[in-house]
Amino acid sequence: MKIVQLTPGTGSFFCGSCVRDNALVTALRRLGHDALSVPLYLPHLVDEADASSGAPLFFGGVNVYLQQHLGLFRKTPAWIDRLFDARALLGLAAKRAGMTSMQEVGAMTVSMLRGEAGNQAKELEKLVAWLAEEKPDVVCLSNALLAGMARRIRRDAKAPVVCTLQGEDYFLDGMPEPHRGEAWALLRERAAEIDAFIPVSRYYGEVMTRRLGLDAGRVRPVWNGIALDGYAPAEQAPDPPAVGFLARLNPLKGLETLVEAFILLRRSGRAGPVRLRVAGSMTKEDAVYVRAQRRCLAAAGLAGDAEFLPNLDRAGKLAFLRSLSVLSVPATYGESFGLYVIESLASGVPVVQPRCAAFPELIEATGGGILVEPGDPKALAEGLEAMLLDPARARAMGEKGREAVRDLFIVDRMAYEVAGVLEDVRGRAPGGGSSSKGGAS
Repeated sequence: MKIVQLTPGTGSFFCGSCVRDNALVTALRRLGHDALSVPLYLPHLVDEADASSGAPLFFGGVNVYLQQHLGLFRKTPAWIDRLFDARALLGLAAKRAGMTSMQEVGAMTVSMLRGEAGNQAKELEKLVAWLAEEKPDVVCLSNALLAGMARRIRRDAKAPVVCTLQGEDYFLDGMPEPHRGEAWALLRERAAEIDAFIPVSRYYGEVMTRRLGLDAGRVRPVWNGIALDGYAPAEQAPDPPAVGFLARLNPLKGLETLVEAFILLRRSGRAGPVRLRVAGSMTKEDAVYVRAQRRCLAAAGLAGDAEFLPNLDRAGKLAFLRSLSVLSVPATYGESFGLYVIESLASGVPVVQPRCAAFPELIEATGGGILVEPGDPKALAEGLEAMLLDPARARAMGEKGREAVRDLFIVDRMAYEVAGVLEDVRGRAPGGGSSSKGGAS
């Protein structure tokens, strides 16, 4: 199959969706498919070989912004648009990521969901014209916020559209009214134009099936997978023990809950001189939040026992995971998957996670950790303490989780299952199954 994967980029920090989609496209190529990752808004920043290398960028972030706010830029010629799509200018825009108000984000989200009727219609025309020339067998959208593209892609590029579902609800619910209600209404309407949905967990599939009123037959959950190269347990247990956090350094991922739990853990003294190690993507906006967490630790006399390591590359991330005794990311919203759980278990490090969202599903599948009451620093501290006071049990959980990851959460398994969904969709499309272009099918 010839597959085009459309994925928004961040340009300046690692994003779980970008990393997941990049690994998927690479694995689809190994299966013999002609797969291409195409960046939207900003270039991709990933911790493996970039599967979008050589691909054009569409919906350049600067043009999208200007077209949203100034009608003049909705009619400018292509040569002017190309100036604003210059990589250097997009790099400057990437540094401002997270600085746009939620009011602006809401209005732009609604506009994008309107597709050909939105302020960025000119950008959609460029994408559809390119796809019509490329003639993909199927086009994959990284998330449902791109659903406004589906109608024109199916009509003019004559390709079925499949959409991954991964965390759209918390983003939409965080927008102010009237944009929140408008966006959900548009998404329900546009969802009818998508041939199949691939949620990254059964939990999230059920959430979005309900909220979008989807036919369950179009919803095909596929767990995320990772490339296991470089993931390995530490040769020796960390001394002193270390509690870790690996996710975006913002309130949604619950870093402050972990900081409070760590303070309680150290005050009890039963687990000894435990350290806190924090890593993950951090923007300028996130840095303000991180400084507040540092102040909390300093006020508790623990500034010297906590280490913050933002924006690690892949080698740094793998070394970081090997330095941990246990990992916890007590996310405060309905996490659709939690790739960090799988990454931790791939390194033989057990996890302590909230009993909510996709986490019970992952713990049941792997046996690699325990669940605690959501949003409760005391319960989290007790869960971490239980792990640290019984290292043999923790080690057994880590080993069991690592085995489960090798069986169930590797990227090649994800690619094989996604390819199966894409094959089914292509077969149902008008004239489907007759194309021989693009390698193996």
